[in-house]
Amino acid sequence: MLAIQRGAMQVISQVLTGHNLNEVLARHFRSYPKLEPAERAAIQDICYGTLRHLGQLRAYLRALLLKPLSDRQLEFLLLISLYQLAYTRAAPYAIVDHAVRVAEKVGTGGGKGLVNAILRNFLRRRDELATSAIRNDADRYSYPAWWVRLLRDTYPDDWQAILEASNTHPPMTLRVNPRRTTTADYLRLLAEHGIAARHIADEAIQLLEPVPVSRLPNFAEGWVSVQDYGAQLAARLLDLHDGLRVLDACAAPGGKTCHMLELADVALTALDHDADRLERVRENLVRLGLSAEVLQGDAGQPASWWNGQAFDRILADVPCSASGVVRRHPDIKWLRRSDDIAQFATQQAEILDALWPLLAPGGKLLYATCSVFPQENRAQVDAFLARHPDATLLALPGNLEQQLTPNARHDGFFYALLAKP
Repeated sequence: MLAIQRGAMQVISQVLTGHNLNEVLARHFRSYPKLEPAERAAIQDICYGTLRHLGQLRAYLRALLLKPLSDRQLEFLLLISLYQLAYTRAAPYAIVDHAVRVAEKVGTGGGKGLVNAILRNFLRRRDELATSAIRNDADRYSYPAWWVRLLRDTYPDDWQAILEASNTHPPMTLRVNPRRTTTADYLRLLAEHGIAARHIADEAIQLLEPVPVSRLPNFAEGWVSVQDYGAQLAARLLDLHDGLRVLDACAAPGGKTCHMLELADVALTALDHDADRLERVRENLVRLGLSAEVLQGDAGQPASWWNGQAFDRILADVPCSASGVVRRHPDIKWLRRSDDIAQFATQQAEILDALWPLLAPGGKLLYATCSVFPQENRAQVDAFLARHPDATLLALPGNLEQQLTPNARHDGFFYALLAKP
């Protein structure tokens, strides 16, 4: 457990100083190649859990300390240890013992005794702290205060449910490749392999318990992909049929790109500005046996990559705050700042304005985000319609709401379907 606690502390210290959780975890595992799979899984679980409940854990720590800590490493160690004590089944004595041993190696003078005292005090006062230390909604739901205020103002009846859903473990949802098998047949195959699952809709199957992709039958052969049900809606909303020219304007890592190609024989261009992430698109295409033109380029600057041929369909899955997928990326809520939303909105408007001339008459553009903030969603679309009188906002098929909020079936997404006469 010593390597687990020290590793989790190191990862959390980097994330809370401004670095992406997945990237930090990947670097840590490369730096310690001898870690066992179980140790890697434990480090990842502790880091995700600590970030998911960070506001509450900080509230506990404030209540337990006589004065703020000057040693940030000890602070991070205490936070991950409090998470373990509050939310895992690991033996409390082992958590405390290993935390003390880590403190002895990384802390300044007195760190060992302080860590021991704080953690044992938490165990004695745990029930009382659960009420006395939590002073506001930011502590209670473990979100920055500005985030809570924005959701409360936007969703006066649902803000608590959105925050609670975003603090849960996300469901694992599969997308069946209809070019390889049927949803019914894959459900039977999962059952034969002892994997419990249920059909949601169309190609979407949700597992009752997550499993490694290595356990999914015929995953390597392209029968199925992992993709949230909310994300799977994009391809369906675009009204695809054979022969169309389609642009996926912000394509990486390629989930929506591949879904569109699974549904129809279209001439698809997958565009993204990030060359490294485009490799993920190519890998997914190869695994699924699909073909697309893969281009590196900025969706907001078409002059550098567009050949002048108009597209019949455009998916503009634009960069956003990712506030709808926080349960998959809990570092987001601590790395985002309130003024980031306006910056994303500016970038989104630039991309929309740049892509609109690329759409053929009679074509459709689907604007998509994984955000729950209105500045990036309906307000963005309203402003676009005001700038472009030739654009028409269409009702989404199946009476689907534009704004999806996180729940047991899907993450948070926004979709707006725009048509050009």
